[in-house]
Amino acid sequence: MVNAGAMSGSGNLMDFLDEPFPDVGTYEDFHTIDWLREKSRDTDRHRKITSKSKESLWEFIKSLLDAWSGWVVMLLIGLLAGTLAGVIDLAVDWMTDLKEGVCLSAFWYSHEQCCWTSNETTFEDRDKCPLWQKWSELLVNRSEGASAYILNYLMYILWALLFAFLAVSLVRVFAPYACGSGIPEIKTILSGFIIRGYLGKWTLLIKTVTLVLVVSSGLSLGKEGPLVHVACCCGNFFSSLFSKYSKNEGKRREVLSAAAAAGVSVAFGAPIGGVLFSLEEVSYYFPLKTLWRSFFAALVAAFTLRSINPFGNSRLVLFYVEYHTPWRRKTTRLGKYPVLEVIVVTAITAIIAYPNPYTRQSTSELISELFNDCGALESSQLCDYINDPNMTRPVDDIPDRPAGVGVYTAMWQLALALIFKIVVTIFTFGMKIPSGLFIPSMAVGAMAGRMVGIGVEQLAYHHHDWIIFRNWCRPGADCVTPGLYAMVGAAACLGGVTRMTVSLVVIMFELTGGLEYIVPLMAAAVTSKWVADAFGKEGIYEAHIHLNGYPFLDVKDEFTHRTLATDVMRPRRGEPPLSVLTQDSMTVEDVETLIKETDYNGFPVVVSRDSERLIGFAQRRELILAIKNARQRQEGIVSNSIMYFTEEPPELPANSPHPLKLRRILNLSPFTVTDHTPMETVVDIFRKLGLRQCLVTRSGRLLGIITKKDVLRHMAQMANQDPESIMFN
Repeated sequence: MVNAGAMSGSGNLMDFLDEPFPDVGTYEDFHTIDWLREKSRDTDRHRKITSKSKESLWEFIKSLLDAWSGWVVMLLIGLLAGTLAGVIDLAVDWMTDLKEGVCLSAFWYSHEQCCWTSNETTFEDRDKCPLWQKWSELLVNRSEGASAYILNYLMYILWALLFAFLAVSLVRVFAPYACGSGIPEIKTILSGFIIRGYLGKWTLLIKTVTLVLVVSSGLSLGKEGPLVHVACCCGNFFSSLFSKYSKNEGKRREVLSAAAAAGVSVAFGAPIGGVLFSLEEVSYYFPLKTLWRSFFAALVAAFTLRSINPFGNSRLVLFYVEYHTPWRRKTTRLGKYPVLEVIVVTAITAIIAYPNPYTRQSTSELISELFNDCGALESSQLCDYINDPNMTRPVDDIPDRPAGVGVYTAMWQLALALIFKIVVTIFTFGMKIPSGLFIPSMAVGAMAGRMVGIGVEQLAYHHHDWIIFRNWCRPGADCVTPGLYAMVGAAACLGGVTRMTVSLVVIMFELTGGLEYIVPLMAAAVTSKWVADAFGKEGIYEAHIHLNGYPFLDVKDEFTHRTLATDVMRPRRGEPPLSVLTQDSMTVEDVETLIKETDYNGFPVVVSRDSERLIGFAQRRELILAIKNARQRQEGIVSNSIMYFTEEPPELPANSPHPLKLRRILNLSPFTVTDHTPMETVVDIFRKLGLRQCLVTRSGRLLGIITKKDVLRHMAQMANQDPESIMFN
């Protein structure tokens, strides 16, 4: 027996892993990252840069560039996200109006822009101008009558079908990940899950284009959730340009958290709300520096959007209040044919929506109309009150505002629109197109709130002496403001769907500028959460995550069962023993066979199979890469070469092939718990440290392993749910 180090004539034998090689430290698709490992790698990288910065001026400059790279990425994200949001708003405005007519002076003008440029537009007829013609006027030169109505009706349906068909075709062919809202997946990605391509360049391009198409088609969906997805695609693109983020999945997720804040900022014109939304709803790891950078990215994005001024009124949104979270249908006959499904739902939506003015108009315009208070210049049916100065007022304090015919007409139209919106939204989500739930949720709540507000307003007018109304009014002021009821109703409905609280109130405040309404908004958000929680603890994001089987360990879930680590670890009784590697007795062929026959993410490394004394943990992917690179770059590495994880090579016969040292890829400090550790503690450890797996030992002897998937399945089992619904590692 001789020492293997002597065979090469040098003291350093085959330790080619002293220098890093490509793809080490990366993860396979649909797997979870190791947060502790990523944090350790970033600390080592930072320590190395700090040490080198003292060697020369150039190294010092490089360290400064590294420190400022985060702020540069935030600036780029804000600029691109704001620009894309502005382009989307302008395109949606034009294409939505294109369903009803076209501008003769410039076909790319929307209805409003066309009339702005006309010198013949009057204030009374500000929605009508000679330059804007409906399709019936353009094609058959008729603007009134049954034939004109039917032709406009058909053109509305055809344009809607065309937009929807183009959208679903582009998604299906070029970027399947561009469908849906994106927020549930982003929430899962930020928790450490890998979904390659979900934030890719093709997804960014197709989602931007198809988002314009589906919103313009008139389907009951919104663009705010998809805008968060778009912003995160921007963040992923720019982070790939800097090695600080591209080579560390943990650092990359800090950028994505900030990008999510920028997405909400441009979606609602709410920079502070965007930061709070990222913190409250989507981010898993949110250190203080990410808070600062998120605010900076959100601020830049909002400023960029304001500079573009897509609505022509210096506002960031047109009272846009819509968030996204789609349900995904998995087992329906129509769902097997995604293009047909989209066409059918779009056709039904267009046919039913056109006759009702509150469903024909874009949802953002509807919400704007519902939120608005009735001023002297308002022409909406909702403001058709009887204002006769000669009429005797029942009480001087109450304004003379009995409802007119227009208000009663609007009430039944809103009631029909409310029913339609609820039903069609249920069937719209889950289709293979970009879709968001914020606008439909806000619209449903705003319609219900406006109707309740008008009802209370008329009740207060006609029954002013009731005790509940007696002390409400001040001279010259309205007793009841229906627009406020609409705003509170919108917040309540959205809060019930998403379970948002603090961020919802701030977004609504920034969206409407109503600082004095914070108290009713807070009451609505809390009450809606309580009521919704009575039906189920999951918000729509969490429900979507569980529906898709993503391995998301929610910090809001409580675990109170009295089980132990030994009850959850694998292997269990009757199962084959745990697959392990020994520190210096397995050949390359043995390890390759083990990898081929199993699908585990990694393997514990023990002293020997007899002792089972744990020394570390080796990742599957890095084992594969290490062996592959060793065969390519080092002579003498063959199938029967001994692999060892110790500092010194084992003693081998003189004619043995060169051994392969893999100590560099070995995690010498894997997280361990004892077999009697309560699962409540184990769950807390997985949440707070972002673990991928932990090993179970007793007195240093390896007993088993617990993965994140095992924890989630155990929690599902304890909650009487299907543990097999957790599909990914």
